[in-house]
Amino acid sequence: MRVVLTGGGTGGHIYPAVAIARQFEAEDPKTAFLYIGGKQGLESKLVPQESLPFESIDITGFRRKLSFDNVKTVMRFLKGVSTSKKLLADFKPDVVIGTGGYVCGPVVYAAAKLGIPTMIHEQNAIPGLTNQFLSRYASTVAVSFEGSESSFSKAKRVVYTGNPRATTVQSANRERGFASLGIPMDSRVVLVVGGSRGARAINTAMIGMAPMLTKLPNVHFVYVTGDLYFEGTREAVRSQLGTISNHLHIVPYVHNMPEVLASTSLIVNRAGASFLAETTSLGIPSVLIPSPNVTNNHQEANARQLEDAGASRMILEKDLTAEILFARIEEIMGNQGTQHSMSEASRRLGKPDSAAVIVEEIRRLINNR
Repeated sequence: MRVVLTGGGTGGHIYPAVAIARQFEAEDPKTAFLYIGGKQGLESKLVPQESLPFESIDITGFRRKLSFDNVKTVMRFLKGVSTSKKLLADFKPDVVIGTGGYVCGPVVYAAAKLGIPTMIHEQNAIPGLTNQFLSRYASTVAVSFEGSESSFSKAKRVVYTGNPRATTVQSANRERGFASLGIPMDSRVVLVVGGSRGARAINTAMIGMAPMLTKLPNVHFVYVTGDLYFEGTREAVRSQLGTISNHLHIVPYVHNMPEVLASTSLIVNRAGASFLAETTSLGIPSVLIPSPNVTNNHQEANARQLEDAGASRMILEKDLTAEILFARIEEIMGNQGTQHSMSEASRRLGKPDSAAVIVEEIRRLINNR
């Protein structure tokens, strides 16, 4: 099979595409791939690292306010469609899969006009602008959150598949997670992370609640600060405590996140769709602090899905304090029944076979064309 993948701008669009590629490879090692991304997007760096052939087009996103830049964007879109048609004609794919971000626009649109089966995958509870536009052209729309199918009323076909990142963590080695953190096996771990680059509000709360951690003496806390905030967070905590205890681990970044997640009892995090797919796949309870600085406030909508299901406690960033955050953690980690019920609720939301479901749907698409 010959597969074109497209998606970019953020890891939340790129890594699901990579997860789909890995599932295809697992089922058929002879699958051929081409990834089409933006010239300036994060995908131009990440995708080649995944050993996937990469081609780029020049494209930018629309501004939500009236702007002359949107005229330039339309011109880039039309040029991107032309370039995409040439790339698709040369590669001759059986299917084109878009996972979000404005680069998907010209690629999936071009494929649809050429009569190539297409799928778009929406990670968030509230669809992005590009996927909303493409939904009327794509053969199938796949959604990550059950119940969000109604967001694509103009689509030909909508299926609930979950997020393929859920499949990625299933093979994670729990023992290696503990070993990489230097924490004894079977310890109770609370992982506090603000994303790969960190988040100022969450790091401030980390610092403020450090003296409170002694109230949960049998719990290991792992602060993942992001490189930007690492030195400042570590020094601020040290100035409060004098000595950082061996139950508090402050690190700038986690390179083996699936393994660390497999060893985690509770996670405090933003509410990005891919990360939620991973945590629910493993049945991890969460305290979610959605970023208010995202399109359509979609992280809050993501977080509410988990909170309504009983898998999470949500704190809006405007309400976040060290005291409130620790109270939520203590409520969960201090009560085994609460932790267990939230873990079960999280697991019920998880879809660890998501990547396989997506590939099966793609095969159906190709066979029925």
